[in-house]
Parts: sequence; structure tokens; C-alpha cells
Amino acid sequence: MNEIEQIASRVRQSSKWLARASTSNKNAALVEMAKAVRANEAQILAANALDVQHSERDPAFVDRLRLTPDRIESMACAIEEIIALEDPVGRVERMVRRPNGLQVGRQRIPLGVVGIIYEARPNVTSDAAALCLKSGNGVILRGGSDAQRSNQAVYDALKQGLTQSPLDPRAHDAIGFVNSPDREAVGEMLKLDKYIDVIIPRGGKSLISFVSLHSRIPVIKHDEGVCHVVVDGTAAPTMVDDIVINSKTHRPTVCNTAESLLVLENAVTPHLARVLGRLADAGVHMYLDERSQAAAASAGISKSSYEPATSEHYAKEFLALEISVKVVPDLEAAFEHIGIYGSRHTEALITNDHAQAQVFLDGIDSSCVVINASTRFADGNQLGLGAEIGISTTRLHAYGPMGIEELTTTKFIVLGDGQVRN
Repeated sequence: MNEIEQIASRVRQSSKWLARASTSNKNAALVEMAKAVRANEAQILAANALDVQHSERDPAFVDRLRLTPDRIESMACAIEEIIALEDPVGRVERMVRRPNGLQVGRQRIPLGVVGIIYEARPNVTSDAAALCLKSGNGVILRGGSDAQRSNQAVYDALKQGLTQSPLDPRAHDAIGFVNSPDREAVGEMLKLDKYIDVIIPRGGKSLISFVSLHSRIPVIKHDEGVCHVVVDGTAAPTMVDDIVINSKTHRPTVCNTAESLLVLENAVTPHLARVLGRLADAGVHMYLDERSQAAAASAGISKSSYEPATSEHYAKEFLALEISVKVVPDLEAAFEHIGIYGSRHTEALITNDHAQAQVFLDGIDSSCVVINASTRFADGNQLGLGAEIGISTTRLHAYGPMGIEELTTTKFIVLGDGQVRN
């Protein structure tokens, strides 16, 4: 048995005890884990500084990698928010009495052991560990090599807090960590269907493709975010400007930032030139179709701020101050464009037409559909889930941000008083 299999075996055994833990003991463990993250801030920052120093990746990647005191405090706060959430484990749903007197219901249970494979963000280590613990799941964490020191430091703090908690010591190994930079370690994890019930990959296309191709274990994909904002001509100018700018510039290196702007034909005259000017003023480089180029030229926008768009731009997750722009005839054309280039992450419409809004809600195939608000709200914390394990872009077994509820499933429970089947 190799090292990764040994970790998985320990997590599997320990998860059985975690699944039986009381809500109060799980919450007490989370309290200690949040305390430990704060107490170990200096060690975590020092480890992260080395990761940032040695990283040769692009600025967007480094931004996701970098930790600050504020980001570490946010990690601790996210753990505490999970404490306040209702524990779904053990909840009985849809109990009905059958004609023969049997009572049949469904009871919420953990998924089992979750394997998380992720890349840049060290906060995923704490978010995933805390969510899995509260939902009674064992978890095996495998972060990317660029964040290896940071992830180890965060994990060490979490484990320190866990061991100081009243949680049954037999459950202390339910959080496992694979500290190997080799891609081969991922391949080994994907073979361990004896121990791991589901794999959740979070990262770029290459990671998602590798996991999907090689996994023996069911995969819940958390793919890239090619998110669109669609502008309708009936929308108020101030709302259009505020939402477009916030969606693109609030934090451009994350997956719920807007990567493409679609302007309906009826919005060209009232909105297009002005919005392009606002984007240019915000330092956003634009990839424009012919109609948008003409609008930019007529508005006197510097040619250094834009260039012609290609199909590659429409399909790209920029994770930077860049955006593609296209004029489309109507919502049906927007649906067609998004169907070709979108990633089923988040799509937003800005409109003052209730009928248009309903058509958009019904017609878009996306895990999160937003009307008259920024795409940046497509986040588990913002949607009331506490921290999130990620944003699923596949329908099985969850779609959209995954919190505690999405880390559970149900089993049938049947209560009788002596019935036998004839």
C-alpha cells in the first residue's frame, strides 16, 4: 500500500466515526479550527510568501495564490459561518405512510469520502475541510504544486485545531492531505474507488480534462467560468454601468467575473458606446465585434483599448481586465451564443422588461442565472450557503455552488410494525 492509499484508508476509517458525530461536537471542532487558523497566521503567511516568490505563473494565478492577513481572517470567518448553518445530516425528509402501514422516508447522510483536487487558492484547503467536516464527510485534499507550502501550513493549523476539540479522536483522521507536487499523485487518487466516493476537481481545463479522463470515481466537475452579461435596451443606464463594471472589475481573477458582454440590438443606441467608454476608463482591454468597434470609434475611445474579437476570445476565461463584446439581435441569439461559448457557470441579464427576464430565466442553461445584479454574487457565501466546496457545472449530483446540503445524499428508511410482503 503506497502513501496516498494509506492516507485514503485512514480517512475512510475515520469518516465512519465522523458521520456519527453530534452536531455540537462537529461545531466545537470547527471553533477550534478557526482559532488555529488565526493563531497560525504568521506561519501561513511565511509559507505563502515562499510560494508566491517561487511561482512563475501569470498575475491572475498569483493573485489567487497570494494570502494576506485579511484573506486569512476571511478563511477563519468562513469556518465560523459554517458553524451557524443547519446540520443536514440525520434530517428525515418526505416521510409518508404506505397503504400497508409502513412509514417510508428519506434520511440525509454524508456522501462518504470526498477527494478535492484543486490548484491555486489556499483558502480551498480550509473551506473544503470545514464543509466536509460539518456535513460528516471524510475529505482528501490535494492542492497544486504552486501552493504546496501554503496548503501544508493551512492544513497543519486545521489539524491542530481538530485534535484540540472534543470530537472523537477516532474521527481526527477524517481530514487527509496529499502533499505531493507530482501529477502522478492525482492519478493515484483517481484509482482509489475502494476508499473515495466522489472526486471534485477545481481548476483549469487541463486539470478537469485529466481528472475526467482518468478517474475510476464519479466526478463532479467545477469547470472554468466563461460568464456573460447580457444588456437589454430597457435597462436603466446607471444600473447597466454599475453591473457591467462590477461584474468585470471587482475581482477579475476569479471564476464568477464577467468574461463576455452581449448587447441586444435594442440596447446599441442607448447603452453600447457609453458602456464601452466606462470599461475603457476602468482599464479593461476589449475584444470587439464590428458593431462594437464602430461604436468605440464614434465615442472616441483609444484604439489601444480594443482590438477585433475572434471566436477564441469569446470562448476564453480571461481572469484579467479583458472582456469580449458582441452585438446580438435578441435573446434567442444570445442563448445560441452562450450555448456555444459559455461554461454553464453564471449568466446575467440587465433589463427592465419582466417578460424578457422570465424568458432569460427559463431559457438559459446555467448553474446560476442572475437578473439585474452582478455575476460576482454567484458564490456560496453570497447565496447563503456559507463557504462553498466549489461551483458545479454539471447537473449530477449538484448544479451551481455546493455547500453543506450538496455534500449529502439520502438513504431510504422504512419503519414498520411487523409487516411482511405477500
